[in-house]
Amino acid sequence: MASMNRDTFMTTKEVARYLRVDQYTIYRLVTQKKIPAFKIGNQWRFKRSILDRWLKSKMNTTATH
Repeated sequence: MASMNRDTFMTTKEVARYLRVDQYTIYRLVTQKKIPAFKIGNQWRFKRSILDRWLKSKMNTTATH
């Protein structure tokens, strides 16, 4: 996955591996419209650059040390 560029479209399986969560977690997030995705036929796809932006917006940056 290291060769994947930011404009790559990812499958639910690839996103699950990327986020280190179960594939069903990705399906749940998609159906709840909590993760950016689009459907091609009956399969979900995720644009890597949009997913990375979404992840950055979800980060807890208010933690203090």
